[in-house]
Amino acid sequence: MNILVTGGAGYIGSHVIKELAANKHKVIVLDNLVKGHRQAVAGGRFVKGDLANCETLNQIMQEQQIEGVVHLAASSLVGESMEDPGKYYYNNVANGINLLEAMVNNDVKYIVFSSTAAVYGEPEEIPITEEHPTNPTNTYGESKLFFEKMLARYEQIYGLKYVSLRYFNAAGADIEGEIGEDHEPESHLIPIVLQKILGERDELYIFGDDYPTEDGSCVRDYIHVSDLASAHLLAVEALAGGLESRVYNLGNGRG
Repeated sequence: MNILVTGGAGYIGSHVIKELAANKHKVIVLDNLVKGHRQAVAGGRFVKGDLANCETLNQIMQEQQIEGVVHLAASSLVGESMEDPGKYYYNNVANGINLLEAMVNNDVKYIVFSSTAAVYGEPEEIPITEEHPTNPTNTYGESKLFFEKMLARYEQIYGLKYVSLRYFNAAGADIEGEIGEDHEPESHLIPIVLQKILGERDELYIFGDDYPTEDGSCVRDYIHVSDLASAHLLAVEALAGGLESRVYNLGNGRG
């Protein structure tokens, strides 16, 4: 398939691209490099651009004969989303409309969406299933849920098929060591722990002491980034093979 990957120069996106390219798909990568890294794009054709540019989106889809989209481009810091909500509604919702409209205009029928477990909010039960109520407690999770709702409406009106992948906590790096995490500033726990061990960080904070655990600290579900990448490959191929639109949680299943 000819697949457009938005946000493909980021942490998860770069691993998705490598997985798609290894399985003989033609990959076109669109990233504005605000957070991503050009050197992390280990396959496909790279285009520096932004989802705010409708002309660029239409040109890529026409010239590259795009058949499916993997949409990872987004602002993704929970704390920042509560300090600057407009940025998150603009990047994650308004720019998402541009992408969906370009898909409709160019008869692109399949999209795999990088969503988040933050759409659920505070869990009512553990483990969280796909049927759990969605009640996000922050702007980031809400912006992702808005886009999921748009996907359902675009399917109803235009027949666009989608798989929404709700991630829990991504961790790890490419097994061959070619790509990995590189955030500035780093906000993920496991790299922060490694930086502390290596003497690159003076202090390490773990927040929360009133969770229902033995020592009061929280428990989280981590999934390896290469497993996430494999899920994107399976999802886009399944859509092309006739899968109906679905939502999946992507987690490890063990805290």
